Amino acid sequence: MRTIVNLNQDWHFTGRDGKEIPVNIPHTWNNFDGQDGGNDYYRGTCHYRKTFAKPAFQAGEERVYLEFRGVNASADVELNGQRVCHHDGGYSTFRADVTDLLAEQNELRLAVDNSKNDTVYPQVADFTFYGGIYRDVLLVTVNKDHFDMDYWGSEGLKITPTVDGKDGKVQVETFHSADGAKVTVELLDAAGKRVAAGAGTNVTLTIPKVHLWDGLDDPYLYTAVARLERDGAVKDEVRARFGVRTFRMDPDKGFFLNGRSYPLRGVCRHQDRRDMGNAISKAEHQEDMDLIREIGANTIRLAHYQHDQFFYDLCDEYGLVVWAEIPYISSHMNNGRQNTFDQMRELIVQNYNHPCIVTWGLSNEITISTKDKADMLDNHRKLNDFCHKMDPTRPTTLACYAMCGPFNKVAHISDIVSWNLYLGWYVPGLKLNDLWMEFFHWKYPNRCLGYSEYGAEAMTNLHSSHPKRGDHTEEYQAIYHEYMLECFERHPYLWATHVWNMYDFAADARDQGGEPGMNHKGLVTFDRKIKKDSFYIYKAWWSDEPFVHLCGSRYVDRPEAVTEVKVYSNQPKVALYQNGKLVGEQTGQRIFKFQVKLEGENNLEAVAGDCRDTSFIRKVDTPNPAYTLQKGKSKSQNWV
Repeated sequence: MRTIVNLNQDWHFTGRDGKEIPVNIPHTWNNFDGQDGGNDYYRGTCHYRKTFAKPAFQAGEERVYLEFRGVNASADVELNGQRVCHHDGGYSTFRADVTDLLAEQNELRLAVDNSKNDTVYPQVADFTFYGGIYRDVLLVTVNKDHFDMDYWGSEGLKITPTVDGKDGKVQVETFHSADGAKVTVELLDAAGKRVAAGAGTNVTLTIPKVHLWDGLDDPYLYTAVARLERDGAVKDEVRARFGVRTFRMDPDKGFFLNGRSYPLRGVCRHQDRRDMGNAISKAEHQEDMDLIREIGANTIRLAHYQHDQFFYDLCDEYGLVVWAEIPYISSHMNNGRQNTFDQMRELIVQNYNHPCIVTWGLSNEITISTKDKADMLDNHRKLNDFCHKMDPTRPTTLACYAMCGPFNKVAHISDIVSWNLYLGWYVPGLKLNDLWMEFFHWKYPNRCLGYSEYGAEAMTNLHSSHPKRGDHTEEYQAIYHEYMLECFERHPYLWATHVWNMYDFAADARDQGGEPGMNHKGLVTFDRKIKKDSFYIYKAWWSDEPFVHLCGSRYVDRPEAVTEVKVYSNQPKVALYQNGKLVGEQTGQRIFKFQVKLEGENNLEAVAGDCRDTSFIRKVDTPNPAYTLQKGKSKSQNWV
């Protein structure tokens, strides 16, 4: 059976300065310079080395693999001075059999390269490409008779569930090269009870009265267990959880899960953290998931690359519907065509069994700076066909750039399509969102349309009683999202909407909002410490957890005699108190606005049922200049 040893500890790292320092994995060399602005973070080759003892294994009977869960962006691996493998693509798992290279004491070396080139994606995008070994490194020992570990990082187990009336039909395919060995398969329910069993490398089993994976309401998971046997002895075993569900996208009625309307409303996610970059642990992944669950989102677009397997597992467990994609982004590179297929193959084979995933994303904003449009279109068509061949069960999608018009050929290649539109932020006119959706739906009534990105920048230190587009205030961001939520309600045919972004994230080329190197469109700050007011308008729309939130708690100094105090809640009635006295009580939905005559100091309390929130406002004679974006920093143009 398999033995797994974690190799994350006690590495030595040599960076651009030539000095070797001790580090542990996960690690990146861009956790500071990739977040400080100037677009000057180090992109080049750095080196890692580690020594480890030979693992205990039976020579001739077992094989030993090195497994890397994520090395950005290209890696050359050596063991004891011998070349092991080369891998291009910074977000997926890759492995290599190192059995025949092992000594009693071993030295593992990696040359890791995130430098600029024209073959490996991404190269042009609005986020930082952190170099390093930033996910787990493992040493896996298996029997010589084992399920395939050499095929693009897969587990050698492919599960395709379908629904047949009240039953589930589950096709289980296994892959190995052990001639004469026998494969047995059993399916277990969530309690570990066997519900079906069979034998063979391609077997279809029936689960009577199947329990469906039903999104947030009931994300029920089964487990498939495949065993490789020879002469009555089990030589290898692999397990994978799966869910049985049906889904479809309707151009008039949106998304359907298990036959019922299930509007997909959620967020996009980047994985990086302040001072950590992409070198994060399970604790940070879990915190991200907890915050997304708190607002009640039911879908996540995992942008713009393959995310950690742990996070896909969390999506399975909690019932979040996922758009998964590769970093084919911003600019098509003629010499990078093969890399788009390689990264897509890895994405699909490594994530095929996750019930949360409903679509494969081909590309993002590919028309921004592409010069050879004919080559780009040809690559997209072939990549689209490739996805269908790899996985006939899920549709393809892509995210179009705002300037990619509805008639653009690239917008009609994938099965469904979404747009990254920031109408009301980069250009004036929130109502343009309604007009755009209505025009596209009228022109292409049989094409499923979604919103893959929309948002507005907000710094938690910038405020205004008269917010306007481009001021980067928390108040304008809230107004923007209030409008967008109502807009989506008016257009129920959208197959999915995804806020850009759940969290602020690093984009070293940016210099906006007074903090260089950052994109501040998040509903939560980069360090995950502050939930912006806009976080709570989504919670008011999507969450059933009772709450009340006083907006503007960071907007303390106010010069006006009468100020508007806004309250978000999912409760039907809200009362506001000022210095212990009732200002008013309102019945309504989600947004409650009160006019408050300011005293010198004002202690506010909002009450909705058993929920309470407090804040403090101070009456001042003149506006606080710290609340206004510095002159020359009020740019709201895109990063390009």
